[in-house]
Amino acid sequence: MDNPLLPPSRITRLTLQGFRSLRQIDDLNIPPLAVLIGANGAGKSTLLRFLELVSWMLKSQKLQEFVLRHGGADDLFYMGARSTPAIQATLEAQILQCNCDYQFKLTPSVRDTVLIGRESWSYRHTTFPVESVRSVLGAATREAQLTEVTDARAVPLRQLLADITLYQFHDTSPNANLHRRWDVSDSARLRADGGNVAAVLLDLRLREPRRYQLIVRQIQRVLPGFGDFVLEPVAGKVDLRWQSRYSDKTFGAHLTSDGSLRLFCLLTLLNLPTDQLPSILCFDEPELGLHPHAMTLVAEMLKRVAQQRQVFIATQSPTLVDCFELENLIVADNQNGATTLRNLTRAQYQSWLDDDYLLSDLWLKDPIGVAP
Repeated sequence: MDNPLLPPSRITRLTLQGFRSLRQIDDLNIPPLAVLIGANGAGKSTLLRFLELVSWMLKSQKLQEFVLRHGGADDLFYMGARSTPAIQATLEAQILQCNCDYQFKLTPSVRDTVLIGRESWSYRHTTFPVESVRSVLGAATREAQLTEVTDARAVPLRQLLADITLYQFHDTSPNANLHRRWDVSDSARLRADGGNVAAVLLDLRLREPRRYQLIVRQIQRVLPGFGDFVLEPVAGKVDLRWQSRYSDKTFGAHLTSDGSLRLFCLLTLLNLPTDQLPSILCFDEPELGLHPHAMTLVAEMLKRVAQQRQVFIATQSPTLVDCFELENLIVADNQNGATTLRNLTRAQYQSWLDDDYLLSDLWLKDPIGVAP
């Protein structure tokens, strides 16, 4: 159970070499709410993909499946495995009153797969009695060994990193899960693609009607013609339908705009009880298809969620960027195929902010768009 008197568990720093375009990232500070900005192809989404890889490693020991789904081992290494023989990573985390880290090395193996080597974890309690331990997990393996560690000091670290979820509600095509009838029992969490949103909404309407009505009102702020969802289970399944304020006609997902479907998913997710949210939420361009007014609403909700859960956002929207603080931003630059990620210091840009420049002005006018 979360302790409201202590900061939420989160990743605090990252060192990473050799993953895709991330050739060398040294000791990057990760805030509780991290907003990644940069040009097309700069490498913003690459960091989110790395975090997703870590989750697959530790949640269900499916590293090899992740590798194959994403093009094979050679595509994971910077400029290919011949140029970069290893991916090395250190993720530091703060968990309650403890500082922890997880380190591992990936090397290419046969049949376009990878091996994990130099896997280790550490634990350091920061208050009395001070306790510190580091454990190395043995020889190279095909799947992560941290999943098998039973030491109570390692379990919270594994649970935190395994609970990273990358949400992408981009697929609204006719064959997307959003268009399918869904089992009503699959409602504990919103799936990463939003496919079970109707089941989640039905569960909220039955268990937490006030929370459900809040979602409806928020949608109406952005879509004035929206009346309510029509969630009618048939044979244990439910599909996503809604009714207009101005008629008795109901609309299915196939008659709903892409932007509206994404809005339904985002607002449902961000209104869920904290215990139905993952420890770390990642969003790749959540602004796609949203009206600027909707972006402002979503940004405020993301900031609220970040008080209890760590949030990563990759965006190209100046409107969305302006909703956050300078300390939230991480700038991605790409030079000659290599991505760099860097934090911004308020002292460096305070004179611009004092002259009433918005964060998007700084970005678009290039003082933070190009590495110094």
